[in-house]
Amino acid sequence: MAVGYVLLNVVPGAEHDVYLKLQDLDNVADVTVLFGDYDLIVKLVAEDLSAIANSVVSSIRQIPGILDSKTLAGAEF
Repeated sequence: MAVGYVLLNVVPGAEHDVYLKLQDLDNVADVTVLFGDYDLIVKLVAEDLSAIANSVVSSIRQIPGILDSKTLAGAEF
């Protein structure tokens, strides 16, 4: 199993709409609203990092209102 986190910046005022759309996507385990440099953080859980990358590129980045994203891949020790 792979875990990834995606930090998102969205158009001001679109936070709630983007939040709701993110919750409906496959592999999304959690969505949290942030205050600071980023607006939202998304926790993704999938079979492998390839599936996480696919979710980011084909689903998350396609949501209207998202301006920028930064993806962080989790690792196991």
